[in-house]
Amino acid sequence: MLDSLSERFLACAVVSGRPASFLKSVLGIGGRSTRLQAFGLYGAERLDARGDVIAPPPDPVWEAVLADAADDLVAGSIPGVRVDLKEIAATINWRLEPEREAEALALATAVAGRHGLDLQGGRRSAELLAPHRTDKGAVVRSLAGDAHGACFLGDDVGDLPGFAALAALGRRASFTAVRIAIASNEAPPGLIESSDVVLDGPAAALAFLAKLDVAARPGDRRGGVR
Repeated sequence: MLDSLSERFLACAVVSGRPASFLKSVLGIGGRSTRLQAFGLYGAERLDARGDVIAPPPDPVWEAVLADAADDLVAGSIPGVRVDLKEIAATINWRLEPEREAEALALATAVAGRHGLDLQGGRRSAELLAPHRTDKGAVVRSLAGDAHGACFLGDDVGDLPGFAALAALGRRASFTAVRIAIASNEAPPGLIESSDVVLDGPAAALAFLAKLDVAARPGDRRGGVR
């Protein structure tokens, strides 16, 4: 479906907090013809048409800081809470132990402050991120800047910069912006309030994209962003 949408609009993209290598395996980009674009790590990485990951050189200073922060999270020894280290973030996840949320957040807040990192909440998780990083809003501005309109679907706190960027673009007289929230019992504060449309879960989001695909006439390139 996303491949089809990419042929009908100026741009169709997946923008994720996951690494671009993960998106490559899920979306099957590389080795086939597609206009679908994919950005990982909130826009710090992207896949080219061949499926190769394009990313700026890693910053060894912040890599070391994030590694130390991940070690501190592990040292906090909260049972059932998982810690992962990604290229741009140290993540603490209490999905399997939701009753540990307050304890995990307190630990994440303390570690982030100790290492000078930004703290970003998520769905039963939190990320410790290097400051001055890119975000989904920067990707939205880049993709939608020359279009006459765009929509953006989001379900987590990392999508809020995308909503904000689209709202700013929507203040232009010639631009139509539609922010679409995918509702769940884990939706972060502000997501629903800052949206123009609310869809009831992933199934409704897929149904919306299918209808959009059918409604868009071939050659009608008005712009769409995910």
